[in-house]
Amino acid sequence: MESPEQETSEAVSIEEQPEAEKSAQEPIDSGMNEYQQLKRELLIVIVALSLALFALVWLKFGLNIALNYLLGAVTGLVYLRMLAREVENVGGAKTKLNSNRLGLVAGVIILAAKVPELKILPVFLGFLTYKVALLIYAVRWASAPANEENSPNVGSAKSPSDL
Repeated sequence: MESPEQETSEAVSIEEQPEAEKSAQEPIDSGMNEYQQLKRELLIVIVALSLALFALVWLKFGLNIALNYLLGAVTGLVYLRMLAREVENVGGAKTKLNSNRLGLVAGVIILAAKVPELKILPVFLGFLTYKVALLIYAVRWASAPANEENSPNVGSAKSPSDL
């Protein structure tokens, strides 16, 4: 039978262990929170930019071309979400490379080539809208002071290409 002193020391070591795990888990949680915030910001910028450009294209070129652009913009948004899901799984059990993203883009471009009502250029330019959102983020990152708490820096990345 264990003495009360041994039970107390075991209880203390068990109670201390979660605290050590918590401190090791905090940087990971903080990094994931920053990553989730980045995803939300990019989603908002992409949707706002897509809707604004959709309206401009509609006014300038008509509804058919605007809908072509919107199809590409939605494809770009889905592509970025698929990429984000793949990034979240990095380091996990699933390490198989996934070509679904490429298939999605190829499928939409092929669809635009085959369907007479769809035009390839507006669909492709709509798809590239997500890149404009990434450029906006990169410019914000580069122009933000390094010591500012609200800067769009994520984690310890040195540059936007490190993300």
